[in-house]
Amino acid sequence: MRPAGSFGERVTTKRDYYDVLAVGRSAAPDEIKRAYRKAAMKYHPDRNKEPGAEDRFKEASEAYEILSDPSKRQRYDQFGHAGLNGVGIHDFSNMRTDDIFSMFGDMFGDIFGGGRPRARAERGVDIQTVIEIGLEDVATGVEKSLRFERADFCERCGGQCAEPGTRRDSCGTCGGYGQVEQQTSMGFFVTRSVVDCPRCRGRGSVIRTPCRGCGGSGRSPRERVLNVKIPAGVQDGQSVRIRGEGEPGATGTTRGDLRCVIRVREHPFLQRDGDYLVCPLPISFTQATLGVQVEVPLLTGTTSLRIPPGTQHGAVFKLPGKGLPNLRTGRRGDEIVQVLIEIPTKLTGDQKELLRRFAATEDKAVLPESKGFFERLKSYLTGEDEESE
Repeated sequence: MRPAGSFGERVTTKRDYYDVLAVGRSAAPDEIKRAYRKAAMKYHPDRNKEPGAEDRFKEASEAYEILSDPSKRQRYDQFGHAGLNGVGIHDFSNMRTDDIFSMFGDMFGDIFGGGRPRARAERGVDIQTVIEIGLEDVATGVEKSLRFERADFCERCGGQCAEPGTRRDSCGTCGGYGQVEQQTSMGFFVTRSVVDCPRCRGRGSVIRTPCRGCGGSGRSPRERVLNVKIPAGVQDGQSVRIRGEGEPGATGTTRGDLRCVIRVREHPFLQRDGDYLVCPLPISFTQATLGVQVEVPLLTGTTSLRIPPGTQHGAVFKLPGKGLPNLRTGRRGDEIVQVLIEIPTKLTGDQKELLRRFAATEDKAVLPESKGFFERLKSYLTGEDEESE
């Protein structure tokens, strides 16, 4: 008889995965999941200090990895442990408990309060600032240097809150898990919920010696300088978000985001309408009547524009491609020049006389010699015209 293990045969000492989880071979996925949860609670190394508890915990985790995967379970049912060679199974015997919790963290959320005892990763705090730019910057895009102050990790303790060289103790209230079960009763009904531990505030540990630099808060104010790229075509009120430049959360070690709100300064001559620029252009009534060549302001420099004779108040002229770029497409809008005819409020005697003579040539009565319009308006309102008929 050939001795066991000779000629390259491997003798396995692994227990049957179904026996490990104490389920039958026809167990449904939910039953397997409940069995693993039960085993994890029983043999978790931070709850069970008996020798071999951690090995039993890892053994149950390996069994769950196989039996919770339909394809791996099928191979195991057909060929046993040998059928799993080359399938890509984790070596749980060499894994840390933390890594196992990372794999099955969603399952332990309501059992262990989010996993093994450790400070829970909490999202940082977003902060906001304002950056002011001009229309010229909107047209080209710009990079602005921004200086601001934020709460940051303490340089002395690195955000750990404890004096360097000292350690944190596991919280006695929550057992180091950062969360506790809260029970409330209302008549015959009992509600249980998992909440942050009131003593350690969800960290899972308490400080023995607070840091002298931050007083145990783990945070200190610090000035920050960075360059912010603002894209061309940005609208007033839009924001540029910079990931990871915010403040750390109360119990977290990651920063939030910095939100830069863009404010666009008013231009002395141009008004914005989406991707269009509008230029109100005041001219005199004589220029509108006789025509004129004028210089129109652009975002950069000016351009010459011919106003034809007889131009009316409110008339518009288009300057193609002289507007702002679209934020998404980059296509430029136009500049719209709107003519506004200004009426002089102060005239010399000679100017008034010239205008009266001009009015006479077009058979138009003007003040002070005539009040024809107002007289006709009065007659219309009093009905004198009808009586005369």
